[in-house]
Amino acid sequence: MQKHRVFLYSFGFLFIIFGLITGGLWHPVDLIANLLKIITVPDYLLTDYIEIGGLSAAFINSGILMITFTWFLHLMKLPTTGLSFASILTVGGFALFGKNIFNVWPILIGVFLYSLYKREPFSRYVYVAYFGTAIALLVTQIAFFLPVKGVNEILVSYIVAIAIGFVLPDLAGYFLTTHKGYNLYNVGFTCGMIGMVAAALLRTYGYEIPTQKVWSIGNNIVLSIFLFFVFALMMYYGWKMNRKSLSNYSKLMKHSGRLVSDFVIFEGFPITLFNMGLLGFSMTFYVLITGSQLNGPTVGGILTVTGFGAFGKHPRNVLPVLFGITIGGLTNKYSLSDPNNVLAALFGTTLSPIAGEFGPIWGIIAGFLHIAVVNNVGFLHGGLNLYNNGFAAGLVAMFLIPLIKVIHKKED
Repeated sequence: MQKHRVFLYSFGFLFIIFGLITGGLWHPVDLIANLLKIITVPDYLLTDYIEIGGLSAAFINSGILMITFTWFLHLMKLPTTGLSFASILTVGGFALFGKNIFNVWPILIGVFLYSLYKREPFSRYVYVAYFGTAIALLVTQIAFFLPVKGVNEILVSYIVAIAIGFVLPDLAGYFLTTHKGYNLYNVGFTCGMIGMVAAALLRTYGYEIPTQKVWSIGNNIVLSIFLFFVFALMMYYGWKMNRKSLSNYSKLMKHSGRLVSDFVIFEGFPITLFNMGLLGFSMTFYVLITGSQLNGPTVGGILTVTGFGAFGKHPRNVLPVLFGITIGGLTNKYSLSDPNNVLAALFGTTLSPIAGEFGPIWGIIAGFLHIAVVNNVGFLHGGLNLYNNGFAAGLVAMFLIPLIKVIHKKED
């Protein structure tokens, strides 16, 4: 397991080094000021930290969280599995547009308190806590922007988030049964439900959550060079550690991807690393050929797909969903390169288990439905759930899976 953990540490350090090279090393005072901007900006969807604080601060924020969360797993002596890669790269990806070194901790504290209440080790719930940081932006919203006089808003924000963290494990376990494991971002669906309730309460008491779209442009060259280098390196080392062979890659792609599909456990780390690199490389290429931008949200999406390349996603089950979403993007009212469409394409691959289990046609249908749903559910949680696609995908799976099973039963 040592090589696995070294990879996660290295990934985080690579992000910090990139952040330092792109400006942080030469302007440390500006770096600190930009990190403070990231912490205090209203960061509900959609807030690009690259636009807010620059490449340097955004990537250093991401690298710090990836290293810290890896260290926590190390302290608990947990084996580094596919779920470890999925959770930490997802945290790192969303640390480019919503999670930061201030707002993630109360969720972890709440889940930790839940483990004490249940008299069970925190290690049993740590991944729920990691994915549960999707609701972290509620901390920022309450701490800095909720107009409550006469109280310490930061303290209130932490208390609210700790309470959410406390109930998160039970809610996540329940909601898993609603989509039967066909939505890989299960905690995202759970956080969508929590965000929906939170937004409703805020609106009930007269606080309207404003909409925003902070979206940086002009970084395609530098970010594509960095990302292609990282993913090519992953593919190379995966191939090399697999005895310079891809002999068992076809076996990996036979897995449907339905929860729980841990490729590190099932097929080993080397071929899983190759799969992760290939998916990351492919998703970066997709963003570029659509004419969209490599920035905080899209790189966050690419990292999430890469992480889940160890926990359910591979080209055979991702491509049909991506194709269906692209059809929807070409025919709906948005441009294919619009944030709505490109982010749906990246994050909508959470529905890949549908293609993996029921075939590419159903994967295409799932993708087509997903892009319609995801563009219309953000109002429900007011942008207070970073995993908007996970929420939408849960609804799509709940709608589609019963229909698929009825049809398949008739075919039998």
